[in-house]
Amino acid sequence: MARLRSLLYFLFLAITVIPYAFACILWAPLPLHLRYKLTVGWPRLAIWGAKVFCGIRWQVKGWENLPDGPAVLLSKHQSAWETLFFPAYMPREVCFVYKKELHMVPFFGWGLALLRMIAIDRTKGRDAFEQVVKQGQTRLDEGRWPLLFPEGTRVPPGKTARFKMGGALLASRTGAVVIPVAHNAGECWRRNAFVKYPGMVTLSIGPAIESKGLSPEELNQKVQDWIEGEMRRLNPERYGQH
Repeated sequence: MARLRSLLYFLFLAITVIPYAFACILWAPLPLHLRYKLTVGWPRLAIWGAKVFCGIRWQVKGWENLPDGPAVLLSKHQSAWETLFFPAYMPREVCFVYKKELHMVPFFGWGLALLRMIAIDRTKGRDAFEQVVKQGQTRLDEGRWPLLFPEGTRVPPGKTARFKMGGALLASRTGAVVIPVAHNAGECWRRNAFVKYPGMVTLSIGPAIESKGLSPEELNQKVQDWIEGEMRRLNPERYGQH
């Protein structure tokens, strides 16, 4: 049953993304704010479809921790689910940090390119991070929230990868607070897995962590401590805690 429901969901995504991509091109001349609002309609549709076809429900803890001001969001990364959820449901526009080559991906990449997020040229080597800081500061000044996955890749439930310094360095250089985010989307939607399973995804938003007065290393450690501690509260069975 899960395989059939996942197939129907895949077809639903395939059928809706192509016309949506062409629509993105048509509304490209519109102001960025309106363009963003229209474009993230597809991720919202995808989250809705995951619930209807695959039974993936969701709840959020800690909405009140989101500030009314500049912030860098640093999140656990287990799944494609959260990459759809963040732009669809965050109260401010979020800006992913990603490699510029994604703009070449048909349909999805076209829409992404029009949202003016934080695309970096990895061929620049060490200068790539300066691109993140420069673009990140601009996005913060625009009232948008840079969003990074410190582990850099999707990590299976119950596992932890090394937390990279990029997000903490960006927050330190710009003076923005960090909002840590934990979730267990990988329980329903595994990395590169075709079959999705029904269940409840809990996304937990932590209290703001001030970057001022902390070294990037200290800030990064505080973020990791909160996220990994919260993961153990969300799914203690994954960590041998009952």
